[in-house]
Amino acid sequence: MKTIITHLCILVSLIAFTASAAPRDKKIKPEKPDMEAIKASVTDPNSKFYYPRLMAEYEKNDTALQLEAYRHLYYGYIFQEDYDPYRKTAYSQKVSELYERNKHTRAECDTIIKYAELSLKDNPFDLQQINYLIYALREKKKIHLANIWQYKLNHILQAIVSSGTGINPENAWYVVIPSNEYHIINFMGYQVTRQEFEKPYFDHIFVTKTDSSKKTDKDPEAFYFNIEDILREYNRKNPE
Repeated sequence: MKTIITHLCILVSLIAFTASAAPRDKKIKPEKPDMEAIKASVTDPNSKFYYPRLMAEYEKNDTALQLEAYRHLYYGYIFQEDYDPYRKTAYSQKVSELYERNKHTRAECDTIIKYAELSLKDNPFDLQQINYLIYALREKKKIHLANIWQYKLNHILQAIVSSGTGINPENAWYVVIPSNEYHIINFMGYQVTRQEFEKPYFDHIFVTKTDSSKKTDKDPEAFYFNIEDILREYNRKNPE
């Protein structure tokens, strides 16, 4: 699946919070998401971050949404009734053989777009499918729409990496979809070597540079992700 990913220029500067990803967002200080405050906002019909309204704006491809809105959009997803962190949609596997190819015909790009869009209706934060969608749109020369989806992807990535630094449990990144851990790592130019669960609720993921020639002594050996909210919500909905 890395073949399509390598076609896209997902800049590591996104992770450093550059202005290119969010021109109106000022310098961002990593901050743990206040999940109770987010829950209150996304469930309040009078809030500007009321979830049905916020998701409708996102689906209309509104590029006026900034980081604060994306933090509520991403982390607020966990409080929706249809939230399932381990959901697997059949659509994402329909054309898996296409993802390994270096080149695609226009018809194949149409197929990738079709199933990416269907997958995202089921799981809006499947970052891999957003990545595939951007690639296929660019191949079809639908540059404006590809740029809109790139904007969305950049801001979802920012929402996640703005939750911490990932370097230790105290500053772990927060995710609401477990597979997003691997997406973040891949987009930063690393690949996973192994994963360990550390009590009470951390995924400790060891990495190495995808391009070994770019390895330095300053590269981290691992990243931490906080999955407390994932486990809590999953256990609440699946008490057995």
